[in-house]
Formats: sequence, C-alpha cells, structure tokens
Amino acid sequence: MKTNYVYQCIKSFQNYGFLLLRSLVTVLALVILFLDTAVAGSYDDFFKAIRFDDAEEVSSLLKSGFDPNTPTEDGQTPLIVSIKLGSSKTTRVLASAKGLDIDRTNLQDESPLMLAAFNGNLELTKYLVSQGAEVNKPGWSPLHYAATKGHIDIMQFLLSESAYIDAESPNGTTPLMMAAKFGTLGAVKLLLDEGADPTIRNNLQLNAVDFASNNPNPQMLSYLKTQHSIWIMSHHWCPELQ
Repeated sequence: MKTNYVYQCIKSFQNYGFLLLRSLVTVLALVILFLDTAVAGSYDDFFKAIRFDDAEEVSSLLKSGFDPNTPTEDGQTPLIVSIKLGSSKTTRVLASAKGLDIDRTNLQDESPLMLAAFNGNLELTKYLVSQGAEVNKPGWSPLHYAATKGHIDIMQFLLSESAYIDAESPNGTTPLMMAAKFGTLGAVKLLLDEGADPTIRNNLQLNAVDFASNNPNPQMLSYLKTQHSIWIMSHHWCPELQ
C-alpha cells in the first residue's frame, strides 16, 4: 500500500514536470515569434525611414538597439543605402551612429567613402573622413572613384589626407588610368602634377596612355603621351650622358 502511494506521488510529479516543461516551451516559442515579428517590423521601418530621409525615426530605432550595420538582402549597408538614395539627413545620423563600421563594404567591395567620392559630395566625403573612414582602402579606393568622375575638389582633399596616388586596384589599375579613360583632362593633370606615375601597367599590361586612347577627348591622349615621355626622360636618365 505504501509502495503504491509512493509510486503515485512520483507519477504525479513526473506529469507535473512534463506539463511545466511543455508550458515553458510554449512560452519560449511565443517569445521567439514576438521577437522575430518585432525585428522584422524594425527592419522594414528602418529602411523605410532611410528611404524617406526620416532622421528622427532612424535615430529612434538606433537608440532602441537596431544594429546600424544590418545589411539589406542584396548586401548594402544602411549607410550605403542612404548615400545612394541621397538621404542626406539620415546619412549624417548613420555616419555617427554608435557601433557603426564606417568602412563596411557592400558585395561590390564599395565603401561609403568611395560612393561619396564618386557622387562628388565633398561635404560628405570630408565628414566621413572626420568620422574615421579609411582613405587608403585596399583594392579599389576612394581616389579611384573620384578620378573616374573627374571630381577635382574631392581628389585634392583625398590627396591632402595622404591618399596613395598610385593605388592599385585588384587588377593593377591606378587612379590615373581611370581618369585617363573616364575622367577629365583636369583630373589627369592634377594627378600628374602631384606625382602619379604614368608608366605603371596593370595586369593586362596597359598604362595610362593606353587607357587614354579610349577617351573621347583627343587632347587627353596627346597630353598623356607627352607627359609619359617627359616622365621617362626625367626618371630614367643615363649617367654617361650627363
């Protein structure tokens, strides 16, 4: 009789423990569902606020704990999205956000500073640098992007911040090459005046003169050919001829 009583007690305790465990699992599942829903809502609200340049809403979501580095489905960071959209107010908020990785790139290996330079936004370029953005990013650099569009004011600023003038992209292309093909004669002159080397060849064995042959401005090729010859004469002199 006593044995049966003990058995019943144990059985009751086991049943109670099972019910308690099941209740805890149910509560946990509901909490996870709530959090997932909240995060999804915050994600949508965050990028919607960026799209409409709603700096107040972006600030509020950041203060509530939203990660400023959260990427979009196609790998764009919030700061890059904001720059691409021209959302100037949210760009400022994001660039100074606590915990932001200001140099985090997108899937194309573009940094926020590169895009600011490409867009010709000198004010934003200066602000990003003041917030710690890397001027000498490995691979394609902000100077490459500024030179491609011929943004001389931004190129001058980046050079004043010790941007490497002969920075090489993954395929060995320099800012001078990009300026020669896509930029302006003024951009090419600036780089050469600041000491860019016109004789460097990329992985395809092309130099700035080769790139200039595809520029619609006929003066570009003529100028670079002359500067190329002058550079060789001044850097590869023969002692016996001196």
